[in-house]
Amino acid sequence: MAYSFDIPSSKNKLRLMRKFVTEVLNSHDIPEIETNMMVLAVDEICANIIIHGLQSNPLESVRLDISFSSDGVYFEIVDRGDGFDIINYDEPNIEDLIKKKNKGGIGIMLVKKIMDNIELKTSPEGNTLRLFKKIDA
Repeated sequence: MAYSFDIPSSKNKLRLMRKFVTEVLNSHDIPEIETNMMVLAVDEICANIIIHGLQSNPLESVRLDISFSSDGVYFEIVDRGDGFDIINYDEPNIEDLIKKKNKGGIGIMLVKKIMDNIELKTSPEGNTLRLFKKIDA
């Protein structure tokens, strides 16, 4: 069974997406700690798309699809904003961020640590980011 949710391009709507993801994962008996980690990762991606890719354009939205396989959960995030290559993103040095008192820069690093697989497809029609998280039976 697949689930779908359209997120308006507004940071204020991210709470609705977090609630949606939490409810879907809870309905499949995903452990709370894993649910929280996946919600964090999906929230980080959607926030970055809304803020940086779509510049919070109220005429745009982000589509989030969630599906399940026998070994895990897939999140497919589709948008028509400026693309960002998460796969080849060069992670910042944590010590440098602390020294500079920079609050940003660790979200993508967290996503890469939480998720087991990340695939990105970009085209003139838009971007599709597919995240996979293994779930122990």
